Amino acid sequence: MKKTLREIAEYLGGTVSGDGDVLIGGLGTLDDAGEGQLTFLANPKYASKVATTGASAVLMGTGGNTHGKNAIFHANPYLAFAKLLTLFYTQPAPRLGVLPGAFVAPGAKIGQEVTIYPGATVGPGVTVGDRVTLYPGVVLYPGSSVGDDVTLYANVSVRERCRIGNRVIIHDGTVIGSDGFGYAPDGSSWYKIPQIGIVVVEDDVEIGSNAVIDRAALEVTRIRRGTKIDNLVQIGHNCVIGEDCMIVSQVGISGSTQLGNHVILGGQVGVAGHIKIGDNVMVGAKSGVAGNLEPNQVLSGIPVMPHREWLKSSNLLPKLPEFRKTLNTLEKRVAELEAKLAEKGE
Repeated sequence: MKKTLREIAEYLGGTVSGDGDVLIGGLGTLDDAGEGQLTFLANPKYASKVATTGASAVLMGTGGNTHGKNAIFHANPYLAFAKLLTLFYTQPAPRLGVLPGAFVAPGAKIGQEVTIYPGATVGPGVTVGDRVTLYPGVVLYPGSSVGDDVTLYANVSVRERCRIGNRVIIHDGTVIGSDGFGYAPDGSSWYKIPQIGIVVVEDDVEIGSNAVIDRAALEVTRIRRGTKIDNLVQIGHNCVIGEDCMIVSQVGISGSTQLGNHVILGGQVGVAGHIKIGDNVMVGAKSGVAGNLEPNQVLSGIPVMPHREWLKSSNLLPKLPEFRKTLNTLEKRVAELEAKLAEKGE
C-alpha cells in the first residue's frame, strides 16, 4: 500500500510541509528509514537526526525544524505514528470458523465470522460474540461470555460465569476469574472460603500475558472500560479498577481495593487491600501503597510520598554512611567538650 504525504496528513488531521505528492509505502526509525518511508520525531532530544535521516518525510510536532525535509506537522506525533502503524501494518484476521480439533459444547452460542482454532474449548452455556478469535488452548468455562471483536490468545482461561466485553484483547496465558485468595483460620490450618462471585472485563480493555484477575468472593471484580493491564499483573478479588487506567508489569493489587479513573501504577507497585486510590493518581515503580490516596497526585516510594520528596530522599540514601561518620565525629567532639567543661566546673 502506498499513499501520498497529503493523503496521510488528511487521514491524521495534520498539515504538510514540502512536497505533498511524495509517495509513502512504509514507516521507519530516524536512523534506519529510507526512501519511500515516513519516520517520526516525538522526543525533542533527537531533533538533530531529522537533518540526517534518509526518510522521504518526517512526522513531527507543530512548528518543528524540518531541515528542508518533507514533513507532516501534528499536535501529537506519537499518537499519529501509532495510527499509521495500524493503517500500514495491521490487517484484519481471516475468519476461519470453528476449525477441526476445537471443542464447542452443545448449547454454546457462537456468533458470526468467528475463528476458533484447534485445541480451544468452549464450555456449556457459553456465549461467544461476532468476529471473535480464540487461539489454541483457550478455555471458556461453563456460563462465561465473550463480546464482539474479542481476541483471546493461546492458553487464556475465562472461568465460570465471567464476562468479557467488546473489543477486548487478552494475551497468552492470562487467567480471568481464578479463585480469590480467601481462607478462614481453622486452628492451625486454613478453611477455603468459596469464591462465588465473577469477573467483569468491560469494553476496550487489553490485558497482557500471564496476568491473573481473581473472581470476587460474593459479587464482582470489575475492570472498567479502556483500562490497559501489562504482563504479570495480579488483581485480587473484589477489586474495582476504573476507566482508562494503566497498570504496568508485576503490579500486585490486594483484594477489595478501588482505583479511580486514569490511575497509572508503575512496574512492581504493591497496593494493600481495602483502600481507595483517587482519579488521575500516578505511582512510580516499586512503590508501596498502604492507605487511601487523594486524586490528582504523583507519588513514589515505600510508603508513597510526593514524587519530588521521594527523589530528594532517595538522593540522600547513598550519602548515609558519610552522614553517619560525620555524626559520630561530632558526637565524639561534643563529648570531649563536655568533659573539658566539667573539669572546669562549668
